[in-house]
Amino acid sequence: MIGVLDTEDTNAEWTFHADPGAVRTARAAVRDQLRAWGLDEIGDIAALLVSELVTNSLRHATGPIGVRLIRDGGTAPCLLVEVSDTLPDPPRERTADSYSEDGRGLQLVARSSRRWGTRPAETGKTVWFELPVPG
Repeated sequence: MIGVLDTEDTNAEWTFHADPGAVRTARAAVRDQLRAWGLDEIGDIAALLVSELVTNSLRHATGPIGVRLIRDGGTAPCLLVEVSDTLPDPPRERTADSYSEDGRGLQLVARSSRRWGTRPAETGKTVWFELPVPG
């Protein structure tokens, strides 16, 4: 894992190798950073959603996985979370039946975040979501 924290203490980012341990490591990095920023209250949901997106990256892409946190203190303070991988195809939200073991990750992201989306990147794509920061 390679990590970077900006000098203004509003951004943090990491790059993880594409191996199963990346999910656990990404979850811990997100929780630790949010704790350092005093945002413990949203640490569990942010870590859960990051683990879903990192898992999707591991299943469908190859190469490194990037995770970035951006604190936005604007008029509606939020935490922007981005997960990037090398697959250019955007993820698609699927409807999982009650017997499926997978297919619920993006549904969870959509229901648990303020907004979410995807955008192309130079070498792949970025899936992002926003969480409101408690006042």
